Amino acid sequence: MTAALLAANRFGLGARPGELKAIVGDPRGWLKAQLDPGHAVPAPIAALPGTEARLATLPTLMGDPAEVQKKLAQAVLKAARDQLPQDSAARLQAAITAQTPLVERLTAFWSNHFTVSGARPVAAGLIGPYEVEAIRPHLFGRFVDLLKAATLHPAMLLYLDNAISIGPNSRAGQRRDKGLNENLARELMELHTLGVDGGYSQADVTELAKVLTGWTIRRPNQPQRAIAATRGSAVFIPAIHEPGEKSLLGRTYRDTAENEADAALEDLARHPATARFIATKLARHFIADAPPPEAVAALADTFAKTDGDLTAVYARLIDLDAAWSGEGKYRSPYDWVVAIFRAFAADTPDRASRAVQALNQLGQRLYFAPSPAGWPDDSSSWLAPESLLARVDYAEAVGRSKSESDPLQLADQSVGASLSTESKLSIQRAPSRSDAVALLLVSPEFLRR
Repeated sequence: MTAALLAANRFGLGARPGELKAIVGDPRGWLKAQLDPGHAVPAPIAALPGTEARLATLPTLMGDPAEVQKKLAQAVLKAARDQLPQDSAARLQAAITAQTPLVERLTAFWSNHFTVSGARPVAAGLIGPYEVEAIRPHLFGRFVDLLKAATLHPAMLLYLDNAISIGPNSRAGQRRDKGLNENLARELMELHTLGVDGGYSQADVTELAKVLTGWTIRRPNQPQRAIAATRGSAVFIPAIHEPGEKSLLGRTYRDTAENEADAALEDLARHPATARFIATKLARHFIADAPPPEAVAALADTFAKTDGDLTAVYARLIDLDAAWSGEGKYRSPYDWVVAIFRAFAADTPDRASRAVQALNQLGQRLYFAPSPAGWPDDSSSWLAPESLLARVDYAEAVGRSKSESDPLQLADQSVGASLSTESKLSIQRAPSRSDAVALLLVSPEFLRR
């Protein structure tokens, strides 16, 4: 691939008409110009209600606790059904129309890293605002700030059960038959910071879970006097926080109530294992499934020396020679569908809704990652025969709807000079324009980034 193609496809989301010509003079400069913390939230997303507004729609309920819990659960599920399709369409419209596609790719990358999935309905209605409030504002800041915002957002607190975690020796823990939940603590170390080989133990997971107790969401009828601190739409309830000192990764944390979590998260963000883990994930996403060790080392070095300055890490990534070579990666369904819609400049909201449906058909339903680990970021996970057949079927459907398009012009605008002689001949010899368009979309050049 040429440098312009790599910038548009590997770092971006697929070339829109005219984009390759616009960036050919300075592809790296085009990317670095997007490393700006002043980016506004895309209009389709900004128009949607935030977490506070969504939580406010939950009913204020009185009566039998079991009945209250049942009605509250029903309200949460209804909110998810009402909001998630709108959130998904808005995210896809932002990606399809983006003039700064690296920003949208980074949003998707970090949202997948800090996954909150609609597979757990309790958090589904808050995933859209979670991206807006926890991910987007910190894309170009320090990793520690992104980590804090994601960890203590109501969507994450609900998704990984910290909202119902109670310190065993807290005032509430001594009165109730409920206790510590370690889900958030475990995923925080394994998936978000240190990595599975990061040198922590089960005892560390338990201690971190104790540190995180107290952080939950505001519930209907909850008296203000029970709340000691707020952070966005999350609240800290001292009555459920585990008292006393905690020992985590060889460090002792005094009982500083709501500040205890900040101290632990700051130390996790600055741990050497975190630098290596984040560098590996970025290199795997932008360079190759098995990235060169020297590329990972360079990114980890920048991460450590800049106190996790993500803009500096991205700039180092863009400067790496390894990021501009190799065969690239096989596009996930999300990448592939967005690239198709960008190639056709399919910008309207109804087209974004069709993109949502396409992802459902192709096995990567937006905001429904199968586990807290998120969607896989390696090519082999998307190369199963049934997945390839699904893409062929979808490409043929697109071809039928775009039979008026010039397939070779479309190829020039989307994959440019990377189109092989074999692929070009198959497109030229296709029996119809619709078949030719379909062949382009499933060509090796369009399937990779």
